[in-house]
Amino acid sequence: MKLGLQIRAARGWRRALWAFGAGVGAALSMAPYYFLPLLLVGFSILVWLADGAWQNHKRKRFSGFAIGWWFGFGYFLAGMYWMSFSFFVQADQFALLSPLALFGLPAFLALFPALAVMVALKFWRENWTRVLVLAGFYSVFEYLRGHILTGLPWNLTVQALAGNALLPQMAAWLGPYGLGLLVFLIATLPAAMVSGQKDRLDMRPILAAGLGFVFIVVFGLVRLGVHPPTDNEGVEIRIVQPNIPQREKIDWNLWQQNFMRHVELSRFDGEAKSDKKLIVIWPENAVSLLAETTNARGVIADSLPENAALISGAVRRDAPRTDSRYYNSLLVLERDDSAARDASGFAAPMKVTASYDKHHLVPFGEYLPFYGLLKRFGLDSLAPVAEGFTPGAGLRTLEVAGLKFSPLICYEVIFPGRSYKKDDRPDFIITITNDAWFGDTAGPRQHLDQARLRAIETGLPIVRSANTGISVVIDAQGRIEQRLGLYQQGAITTSLPQKTATPLYSIIGDWLYGLLLMAIVAFLWSRQRLQQKM
Repeated sequence: MKLGLQIRAARGWRRALWAFGAGVGAALSMAPYYFLPLLLVGFSILVWLADGAWQNHKRKRFSGFAIGWWFGFGYFLAGMYWMSFSFFVQADQFALLSPLALFGLPAFLALFPALAVMVALKFWRENWTRVLVLAGFYSVFEYLRGHILTGLPWNLTVQALAGNALLPQMAAWLGPYGLGLLVFLIATLPAAMVSGQKDRLDMRPILAAGLGFVFIVVFGLVRLGVHPPTDNEGVEIRIVQPNIPQREKIDWNLWQQNFMRHVELSRFDGEAKSDKKLIVIWPENAVSLLAETTNARGVIADSLPENAALISGAVRRDAPRTDSRYYNSLLVLERDDSAARDASGFAAPMKVTASYDKHHLVPFGEYLPFYGLLKRFGLDSLAPVAEGFTPGAGLRTLEVAGLKFSPLICYEVIFPGRSYKKDDRPDFIITITNDAWFGDTAGPRQHLDQARLRAIETGLPIVRSANTGISVVIDAQGRIEQRLGLYQQGAITTSLPQKTATPLYSIIGDWLYGLLLMAIVAFLWSRQRLQQKM
């Protein structure tokens, strides 16, 4: 009680420090820490600070903006610090730019919670409904963050639940934004125990928060119980995790060494079953220009069983010339039964039967916005090739071994509702990635949690191959069935999980989330009208 009143009364640097610390605390509820109680602490402090701005400041909205910005800066600094690690892979060229990622990105992303608090204060009230107001606006600006300027839906509120399969099951109905709204509301309700300058605590809000959390748990238990793990017994997959350090991966002189590591890890060594379809999966950009390298495809064909297909990440280009456009691609390679062994004794090279080009590229990592301007400052070398990768045409559903799958490359798996073509639902999702840029940090673990959320919201199993980890097989309810940890070298051989019926979220998208927001607005409006009549 006293602490809540003290936080409300904070001014100047103390208020900024409280907001920053609350943001850091909320971020620690995400991977790899999962300190869920800190989500309640962080968001409750945000409510109390907003109370103080509403009660004691003439410039309420400016104060609210500052509170929200310091909260967001702490949240994104603690949650996304690892982005700066990528600049140290080629430290001689880019280390001096690391502060832009470490501080600049959180400073920009903090604008979204800042605007949320500022707008919420226009509709603030002394009673418990203020947490509904803040939850609604915070959620709306979180949604905008996931869509504006191509979107960055990283560390959405819902990700605090994604450390296991039990808690995020409601994403199958509400989606990540709808469940995130519910989580934010539960996390802020304890702040409503303190109202005005009263000495008495109101225990009803914390009771409501507890019931809300119990509802989430019960929903998860029921849904997981209704959908036990089931495998597709006719398909066996082998996920390769080569664990190649990024400095070695981008060294063209080590191309053959890196390629052979993938090949050796792909061998079944007697594990292959002739009565099953076999699919081998390599991570993002496993072999550059694989489609052009006939000898390499011959080595692959000689190394894999007759009934095996390979799915590999690769840099692809239009044609072998200097002015070609380059793509970050996924290739499907299957044996060409019509060709015979050549004079060298290699098996007929596996041919590329399908390909997918990444369409949602990472700004400044895979392409350069304002390329001409950046080139003037000598920053054009930030792009991996020439002027950067060319985006693909969009989501595709490909086929391998008689099954349909949706390919997602790295960054693309973080976007809710954009995991496959809506008119062509696949049997599973394959996501390939290379998180070696970010070291042994929170980044790869947060990335994995987002893949789990995509599995739950789509009802599709996800097969994830990562260069340095974490490689996993996730079933259609978000349970991790097989796992290779960060910085382990090896391979996973297992059956492919079955998909389930299409979840509600994949049918209607964010409409139910929109209805929740409308319900909040309708409740607050009707309550205000009722009070005006009394």
